[in-house]
Amino acid sequence: MALTAIALNCTLKASDGESSSTDKMIGLLVSELKKKDVDFAGTIRVADYNVKPGVTSDEGEGDDWPELRRRILAADILIFGTPIWLGQPSSIAKRVTERMDAFLSETDEKGRMPSYGKVAVVAVVGNEDGAHHVSAELFQALNDMGWTLPAGAVCYWVGEAMGKTDFQDLPQIPEKVSSTAAMVASNTAHLAGMLKERQYPGVASDE
Repeated sequence: MALTAIALNCTLKASDGESSSTDKMIGLLVSELKKKDVDFAGTIRVADYNVKPGVTSDEGEGDDWPELRRRILAADILIFGTPIWLGQPSSIAKRVTERMDAFLSETDEKGRMPSYGKVAVVAVVGNEDGAHHVSAELFQALNDMGWTLPAGAVCYWVGEAMGKTDFQDLPQIPEKVSSTAAMVASNTAHLAGMLKERQYPGVASDE
């Protein structure tokens, strides 16, 4: 049973040739997921799009979110990548979770949000402490919006406080980060496969 993953890179940088440490962390998870026969549908760098503020699935003319939403929900696995800014997820990451709030009112006849049966994991990079706080914020938001989190659902790297080294500039990936990515990918593929085969039953409104 084929599984597909897609990634959101919530860096504040638009693509236009500028590299991103968040991309490198996403790439690490993608390479491990591919070892589990998970197909990769690509990375959406959210800063390249006009994702309007709001909490609906379509905020009107010029809003790029409806198409991004379609692509995200077409996959079985979401890799949610963000840098740490001021000890928190980026403002773009928060914008994305705000738009996913619409899932709460988009349930089917058994009360299931469109994200039910889909698995999400988090990828975090930064040059200061805060990875646990960022993970906690995103775990709660993603779970509220119907995503399922596997055991150990984050892979992160943080440099020393007030340091200037980016993850993408490390001469090699630390072994602990690599082994964590492998475990996250293994747990994610396993859980996604189970949920694709047996979706949550939900509860009919008259039960």
